[in-house]
Amino acid sequence: MGIKTGLCSYGMSGRIFHAPFIESHPGFELSAIVERTKDESKARYPNTRILRSIDDLLKDDSIELIVVNTPIQTHFEFVSAALKAGKNVVVEKPFTVDAKEAQALDDLAKEKGLLLSVYQNRRYDGDYYSIRDVVNQGLLGEIVEVEMRFDRYRLHFSGKTHKEGSLRGAGVLHDLGAHLIDQALQLFGWPEQVFGDIRILRGGEVGANDYFEVLLYYPRLRARIKSTVVARESDHAYVLHGLKGSFLQSRSDMQETKLDKGAVPTIEPWYPAPTQPDGILHTEINGEVVRKETTSGAGNYMGYYDDVYKCLKEGKPNPVPASDAVKTMKIIDAALESAAKGRLVAV
Repeated sequence: MGIKTGLCSYGMSGRIFHAPFIESHPGFELSAIVERTKDESKARYPNTRILRSIDDLLKDDSIELIVVNTPIQTHFEFVSAALKAGKNVVVEKPFTVDAKEAQALDDLAKEKGLLLSVYQNRRYDGDYYSIRDVVNQGLLGEIVEVEMRFDRYRLHFSGKTHKEGSLRGAGVLHDLGAHLIDQALQLFGWPEQVFGDIRILRGGEVGANDYFEVLLYYPRLRARIKSTVVARESDHAYVLHGLKGSFLQSRSDMQETKLDKGAVPTIEPWYPAPTQPDGILHTEINGEVVRKETTSGAGNYMGYYDDVYKCLKEGKPNPVPASDAVKTMKIIDAALESAAKGRLVAV
């Protein structure tokens, strides 16, 4: 029998990033989905029960794992309730609205002896794998300057108040920044100081930041993390400069697009790697200057759920422990403080 799993919502996140992977992985059973008024999941998952409230999900003693993929403003309440009900939890990023909530949930999970994992699927992007490999192999020498960005183009209010309204936790800093900050911390570790420039570029009903630039200060390295929703044209998503060379990588992983069209993922690579070069490596290898185009490999978000399965059933490490997300939230808090005060903030 697979791990009986319940999904708290069947919105975009549930439909694209969670339900297909839980259903397709042989180690899980998609037992229940919460849909308050609709039955949209029934067409694709006819054998999965539809529940009308998260309370009903929490009361189901058969459910072992709950995926909290509701708006960020509800994460603290629902994750707390799930842990207190004795459930293991996967929670969507951004983890919480601030580091205080994040730390409280991490502490509660440890107290209860339960899994609390944060869904950082972008760790499983093919383009990120390329960046990670270049860093881990030391191909650029000491890395001293980095820019990482995640841009979109959307001029009008999306209608999603929890993402673009004036609520705490709304805005691209929490939404997309959580991915970039997590990747920067994975690659380069903990910085010494943070500077944030955070703004609202669009008018109208938009009440949350839709542009940010966050600088992470290390002893020599400067990592610049950026996002805007008014980029009709965007450059390389990752630019790394080291004392030996440079690496430029485009954002090329298209898993989300395929999943949105109904693709069925598998544990084995199910989405092909790019067929055209998506990166440039210009460095020195064995005393010889090399400049070449590179092509990233295939990513697979199923790797996250496979790692969760191995954590619960085989005692392997939590793929994205809550403590990692606490660090991300501390950087976000520091960036907001920096932007408000107009100065560097020590972390």
